[in-house]
Amino acid sequence: MTQLKKLCQNRLTVVLIAAFFFWLKTIIAYYTDFSLGVEGSIQYFILWINPIATTLLFFGLSLYIKKVRPALIFLLIVDILNTLLLYLNIIFYREFTDFITVKSALGFSKVSQGLSGSSFSLMKPHDLIYWLDILVFIGILSWMFIKKIPLKSKPVTKSMAVAVSCLSVLIFSGNLALSEANRPQLLQRTFDRSYIVKYLGIDAYTIYDGIKTGMTSSVRAHASSNGIDDVLAYTKQHYAEPNPETFGIAKGRNIIVLHLESFQQFLINMKVDGQEVTPFLNSLFQNQSTISFDNFFHEVGQGKTSDAENMLETGTFGLPQGSLFTELGSDNVFQAAPAILSQTQGYTSAVFHGNVASFWNRDHVYKNMGYDNFFDRSYFNESDETLGYGILDKDLFRESVPYLEHLQQPFYAKFLSVTNHTPYYTDDQNFDFPSLNTGNSTVDNYVRTAHYLDQSLEQFFTYLKKSGIYQQSIFMIYGDHFGISNTDNKDLATALGKDPDTWNEFDNAQMQRVPLMFHIPGYTKGEVDHEYGGEIDVLPTLLHLVGVDDQNYIHFGTDLLSPKHDQVVAFRNGNFVTPDYTELGGKTYANKTGKVIDPKSAGVAEEIAKDQEQVKKALSLSDKLNQENLLRFYVPDGFQTIDPKQYDYQNEAERNAAIEKQKGGNSTSVYSKNGNKSTQDLYPIDASSTK
Repeated sequence: MTQLKKLCQNRLTVVLIAAFFFWLKTIIAYYTDFSLGVEGSIQYFILWINPIATTLLFFGLSLYIKKVRPALIFLLIVDILNTLLLYLNIIFYREFTDFITVKSALGFSKVSQGLSGSSFSLMKPHDLIYWLDILVFIGILSWMFIKKIPLKSKPVTKSMAVAVSCLSVLIFSGNLALSEANRPQLLQRTFDRSYIVKYLGIDAYTIYDGIKTGMTSSVRAHASSNGIDDVLAYTKQHYAEPNPETFGIAKGRNIIVLHLESFQQFLINMKVDGQEVTPFLNSLFQNQSTISFDNFFHEVGQGKTSDAENMLETGTFGLPQGSLFTELGSDNVFQAAPAILSQTQGYTSAVFHGNVASFWNRDHVYKNMGYDNFFDRSYFNESDETLGYGILDKDLFRESVPYLEHLQQPFYAKFLSVTNHTPYYTDDQNFDFPSLNTGNSTVDNYVRTAHYLDQSLEQFFTYLKKSGIYQQSIFMIYGDHFGISNTDNKDLATALGKDPDTWNEFDNAQMQRVPLMFHIPGYTKGEVDHEYGGEIDVLPTLLHLVGVDDQNYIHFGTDLLSPKHDQVVAFRNGNFVTPDYTELGGKTYANKTGKVIDPKSAGVAEEIAKDQEQVKKALSLSDKLNQENLLRFYVPDGFQTIDPKQYDYQNEAERNAAIEKQKGGNSTSVYSKNGNKSTQDLYPIDASSTK
């Protein structure tokens, strides 16, 4: 007891011991309760050091208190609060595979409702480990207080307390620098909360989320309904009436959206060693039933995939920094495709994704968009092989059938492929295609994963044709963003017939082309359209094809098939491209030559200035709309604002089966139309699969 008494009197030792045990249980949580996707020795090192800085900082605050007992009590309270934060995240993660946000903590009633009263069932025997040191700490303090054992200790010098604080800041700075080196723009591109936790820890994540929430709330607090007027004025003036020859040609059909991860236009018709990289997509691109675009550009910013989704679902741009999905998506009011299609034409909506629901904050955003169903990683086989960002695409499409066939028709179904994602992991079993052999593994394996994606789509279409879904659907197929970055483009140049020594920014800009196809079985006037356009134009085009009048909705793009379509394509950084010119950082390039020109000498200065002003205005108004959440002040006639609390992505298969049962003979699902028999056996067997 004498040794214990002496130990308690050594304040710095007590702080270090308490900090050590909190670090230990954080590491235990990382390994046993969280799935953080740690890869490589550097990430493991970061994982082990990331709890140290904030733990030392908070626990070290007790060293500034001169008296022993108040200091120990303060240290105990901080330890309890930190442990409680850690443990609540553990419980939350077990249910939602996500971390608690400040918004979800403030809305505790919604969180507890989401846990469905099953918090106790989420607890596990090993949870005692997280509280054991607290119980021991409380026991020791209680014993000493009850026995009235005097605690005498010299106050920790102020210089020592400051030194501990400075050490924690130094460790955090090193942690952050190492994290940024391993994951560039970590804090700017927050595409998954687990990344912040993996690199910086629970405490730092919570503080970061609180700051972002506060900044967002401040902007919105000063917003007013007057702000929507300028946005409405612009979008109404910019509206392009639909082409009467194509308006409504796919009305009443199922809409199947195929999101081709990192898929660029140059892959279409490309060959490696005499073999087509994407023979199936090539056949669709040039099909008489397909309206294809070969001058279609991605317009994403730091949000990348989520930016593409946002533009295609809402007709608004992503943010100048970060991801709209992760920064604003949990709270923003949207007037998105799922809700528009449901309220105008009775569509059922669903997303199929082979990664965790929290990636890009989709589990929250999709509810605000009005998606009826979200089938994430948890709905697919646990034994599925994963490479990179989710299960393999062949597994995704095949295993989606049991859910797809139970959706009421017409349905709006989006499939997010992931296998064709940097760093393009491959193996010899699944990827039977030659590499480019440039010496750059990213470039070399890109064509292999793209070929695999093409095979996946061909199998899926074979099933769709056999099941009858194909003939009743329209397919929207698009590449979301670049697969080969600007830093790797020179290694790709030779394969494209270009000279890497003369490769420049103009060439990089032209590489932002991604494919866009509207495949409509039975349609016979398909063609490859050379119209210039971008992802912001997709939603009005799709809505017009299925016969939805969108002129009262706020969309910053225009129908690609309209005679009045605007061919100025804005990039997120303010640059733009037109059929004749490409404007990059104040330099004007002629598209025909790829050379820099003087706008004044060429007589196009006024045209360029006008286009630049339009791009600037569209981006700024879109940012204002989203950052101030202005759609809460505007509801189009006949539209009902989405209430996200009405959506739940748990037990979706059971819910859809119950809908079929309730509708009985009026059920329009594929399963019901097939005599209440599954169509799963119609899916082709992959000869290369081990399943």
